[in-house]
Amino acid sequence: MNSEEIIKNGTIVYQRPRLLDERNTHYCPGCSHGVVHRILAELIDEMGIEDKTVGVAPVGCAVFAYNYIDVDWVEAAHGRAPAVATALSRLNPEDVVFTYQGDGDLAAIGTAETIHAANRGENIVIIFINNAIYGMTGGQMAPTTLLGQKTATTPYGRRADLNGYPVKMSDILATLDGTCYVTRQAVHTPAAVRKAKAAIRKAFENAIAKRGTSVVEIVSTCNSGWKLTPVQSNEWMAKNMFEKYPLGDLKNI
Repeated sequence: MNSEEIIKNGTIVYQRPRLLDERNTHYCPGCSHGVVHRILAELIDEMGIEDKTVGVAPVGCAVFAYNYIDVDWVEAAHGRAPAVATALSRLNPEDVVFTYQGDGDLAAIGTAETIHAANRGENIVIIFINNAIYGMTGGQMAPTTLLGQKTATTPYGRRADLNGYPVKMSDILATLDGTCYVTRQAVHTPAAVRKAKAAIRKAFENAIAKRGTSVVEIVSTCNSGWKLTPVQSNEWMAKNMFEKYPLGDLKNI
């Protein structure tokens, strides 16, 4: 037995997913990205689609996602992942194409690409990590930052009259005819992880069946940007973010 495997009564109950590369990530301790990466690696392996799965990683904390999950990846410019995924899916219609985007990428500079790809019903999966802040560049306000939330650019809290209101991107995407599945999940508890994994599985199944665009939002933590411990971050997220971004399916057809 090694450090990546736990065996109980002769049965393996825990092991590193085969497609999750054996290297340390650059993510901060307590970051939700690592959990979502594990889910993706497990699912792609379990579904037997590693040879036809292509991920698209744009700029953001997950810019190096291609270093951690052993499938084909394409790097996209900031916000352009849905446009790149559109080309990949159209040129290789048998592939399972997904984007992996943060809220600053998807809901700010990439708003147009996201909305129009989803409105066209491109046969792609969009994984949307919403931690309500720009994590990589110093903790500035993001489109999803809550009212009153303090960031590097809203040190006294976000104000509606000055900064506008938080953007609920998944709610917007659920109204579009091209989306077949839009859901909002989290990964802060074992039960939540199981639900998130089931949601991403359904999104991949939709892509295989060519049903249109699927969006899986993961409400996440950024303990470094929020200036909290990992435990405090999960508590703050559950207390504050879930009210604005309630978990569950927004669209399922």
